[in-house]
Amino acid sequence: MHFIDVGQGDCTFIAANGVTMLVDCGEYSVSSHVVSCLRSLGVGRLDYIIATHPHSDHMGGMARIIDTFDIGEVIIPHIPDEQLPTAVFFDKFLESCEAKDLSIREAKAGEVIELGKASAEIVSPDGIMYEELNNYSVSLLIRHGDNSFLLTGDSEYEAEYAMLSGDRLQKVTLYKAGHHGSSHSSSPEFLDMIRPQTAVISCGAENPYGHPSDITLQRLSSYTDKIYRTDICGNIVFESDGSKLSVTTERNGK
Repeated sequence: MHFIDVGQGDCTFIAANGVTMLVDCGEYSVSSHVVSCLRSLGVGRLDYIIATHPHSDHMGGMARIIDTFDIGEVIIPHIPDEQLPTAVFFDKFLESCEAKDLSIREAKAGEVIELGKASAEIVSPDGIMYEELNNYSVSLLIRHGDNSFLLTGDSEYEAEYAMLSGDRLQKVTLYKAGHHGSSHSSSPEFLDMIRPQTAVISCGAENPYGHPSDITLQRLSSYTDKIYRTDICGNIVFESDGSKLSVTTERNGK
């Protein structure tokens, strides 16, 4: 599992027994960097693309990714028509999918995607209407042997509470902190359920939003002192053998 440093954005690449998945890709301005990272790993095909929600820091460069690689399935959340963005990056994403005759399907909570010897269960969204697009984020609980990984996009408190009531969560080995470590995510109740052993925060250096927030760092530190940040560590790579979990970082530090 590669947490690719895309500055103030999200991009996670997962490879398991030859099956590949890309969850978000950051802004268009870093798309060449993402392409280079994937090519350096020998990636020619992405079996699954998950665009967690239509904000440009998560899928601004998705059209370029789709244009560059052989693509299997594309999965996005269901968002009511009146809330869909009227943005160039989203239009280009749709155009690239159409040009390659790719069908875009909506995430269904409870669906399990097989990733070689691992599996990814969609735990959110679950058909609830939200005012904030962040809360429609596709969230994944990935299991590989004894290890589990929770990715929640930009989900905030409302979506976290919905996940808690959905009875699909568990204690996890690794949690990618929601919404770049925002104070509006990683609620105390949510963390008490998942009790992460390791946390990753994807955020840009000296970003204008103050991510990650001090309160979120304090909450996470109640469960683990293994907190990795892309703004400090650069690219962060975790490797699971089903029991052990090892980590390497582009730059030292946490």
